[in-house]
Amino acid sequence: MRGEGGGCPIKGISPESWWLSRFTSNLLLLTSHFSPLTLCYFLYIASPLTLSEVRSMLPTGMTAELASYSDQQSLKSLHPTAQTVAKVLVGRCSCDLVRPRLPDTREDERHLRQRYRALELDRAQTIESLDRHRIRARAGPVTPHHWPETFAGFVAEHGRNAGPTLYVLHFGSAESLVLNRGEPYTTVKANDVRRNPRAWLAEGQPTLVR
Repeated sequence: MRGEGGGCPIKGISPESWWLSRFTSNLLLLTSHFSPLTLCYFLYIASPLTLSEVRSMLPTGMTAELASYSDQQSLKSLHPTAQTVAKVLVGRCSCDLVRPRLPDTREDERHLRQRYRALELDRAQTIESLDRHRIRARAGPVTPHHWPETFAGFVAEHGRNAGPTLYVLHFGSAESLVLNRGEPYTTVKANDVRRNPRAWLAEGQPTLVR
């Protein structure tokens, strides 16, 4: 696929993440006639704790949803001490954890629409995906960077209580996490997450927080 020319057409997205998203969307198109295909940002946690324990630690407005069996197996193979693999959500996706919500809906969704066009999603799939993105958490007014900073606090506290934990930021289907098997995970310290809450986790790069 890389030989078809050029790098990523979306500014700020690495070529590896772009091609991985493209591969995932093409794969899921084969089954989209049987189930709705929605693409968005999803942030995975592979934790030594139980799902109930992870949920009890999450800040108000965030939820944890158990990952699919295949995704659990995939991340547990990278982090064998993990007991729980889940998606951390604000509303029905993880966008708020990685990108600030803009008050203007058109501007807020511009980045997603660019990615959908680049992945050649059809109109129905784009609408399905944006509808999911528009479901927000029931929370009061927050600052633009409230969610990334609050989540960084959770990551640091979770690491202090549970030990090393793996995180993955994925752009694609909520039901299918595709990892680049040739690339090992990177490691960061919990204090670095606190100091850099909006840039510690790169898309498509499994990251172990110690």
